[in-house]
Amino acid sequence: MKNKILSSAIALAIFTSSSAFTADLKYQPGKDNTFNWASYEKFKSEFDLKGEKITIKGPWLGADKKLVESVIAYFEAATGATVEYAGSDSFEQQIVIDVQAGSAPNLAVFPQPGLAADLASKGFLSPLSAATEKWVQENYAAGSSWVDLGTFADKKGKQNLFGFFYKVDLKSLVWFVPENFEDSDYEIPQTMEALKALTKQIVADGGTPWCIGLGSGGATGWPATDWVEDLMLRTQLPADYDRWVTNDLKFNDPKVLQAIDEFGWFAGNDKFVEGGARAVATSDFRESPRGLFSSPAKCYMHRQASFIPSFFPEGTVLGEDADFFYFPAYASKDLGKPVLGAGTMWGITDDSKATQAFISFLQTPIAHEIWMAQSGFLTPYKGVNIEAYGNDTLKKQGQILLDATTFRFDGSDLMPGKIGAGAFWTGMVDYTGGKSAKEVGDYIQATWDALK
Repeated sequence: MKNKILSSAIALAIFTSSSAFTADLKYQPGKDNTFNWASYEKFKSEFDLKGEKITIKGPWLGADKKLVESVIAYFEAATGATVEYAGSDSFEQQIVIDVQAGSAPNLAVFPQPGLAADLASKGFLSPLSAATEKWVQENYAAGSSWVDLGTFADKKGKQNLFGFFYKVDLKSLVWFVPENFEDSDYEIPQTMEALKALTKQIVADGGTPWCIGLGSGGATGWPATDWVEDLMLRTQLPADYDRWVTNDLKFNDPKVLQAIDEFGWFAGNDKFVEGGARAVATSDFRESPRGLFSSPAKCYMHRQASFIPSFFPEGTVLGEDADFFYFPAYASKDLGKPVLGAGTMWGITDDSKATQAFISFLQTPIAHEIWMAQSGFLTPYKGVNIEAYGNDTLKKQGQILLDATTFRFDGSDLMPGKIGAGAFWTGMVDYTGGKSAKEVGDYIQATWDALK
């Protein structure tokens, strides 16, 4: 009898523990066929990690912390492991302190590859497996781009994949008001040639095509760097972009100057920009899209990243009051469909069996779809159900990522701080103020040379 009672108690404890795990899941396995539950069940059958613990540190706080924890809950429920995530608004400083002190978490979530590359070169990151590299290559759209972005030199100078990208931000977007386009019978341009033709057509019809603002307090000028980066990817080979970011291709090289002048084609013409070309540098980037919504419209298009709707008028309904299209590539240059963006990269700072299992978990559709169904998450993973996105805006942005032939990280974020968050910003403000691309390129290059 005693053994029966003990057995019943153990069974109840196991059931209660299992129920506690599933009770914490936002979407119950098997209840909604939008999700790839088969990937969850397969992963669950392969890993038993009861008693194991994983620590993760990253930049996500507030709503994002709750969102990543909603994904982590599925790993815990599938494996029995315990995962502790800690977010910090000073993550970049803290992770360096932690690894140097020998108190690193198992996994670190890097908002920029540069810091991860630095830690890898000092021996503080563990390389990911060859199988993971092959998986990224084959399963992410523009897979080779993601492998390249996560590959760094180790302490001995050997190149290894150290980073797994998960949660991507999209920059190559043009925002517009559908009603304004419909009233004027304007069509969404599919090529850069068509976008330039539309720009001229709007002027011919008596309108102003673009709202552009570079103002951002102490960071004034950064929106122009995004323009130039996007245009580098549309006028030059991806390899040239990579050489430019490391300064193997100089800032005053004709290829870079061409991209700057491509930005000037849009921003340097008084008829093309609301307020005229000289207003570009003084217009606040947060206020500049408001011209889309005035009546009559002060402008018809605004190129900005996926976050910009935060600054649209209150009550704006995306997909109805405002929408976007892909900032197109040149049909004549045969450079595919490049996409500019950013993203968070997971790296192993203290390896373990459970940590390796977590990297495997990130390779399941369910690990992406749970966050996709909520908010603020985009993925280049071709194996997800795109219908899992929580709204049509995310779905369309996700499709742009899936259609990409090349993905590149925001170039200024990869450059030394005094360039990417200094001379490049200042130089672009000077350019919109009337200096030539050559003058600006020479100034930025001289600043870079002084760092060496």
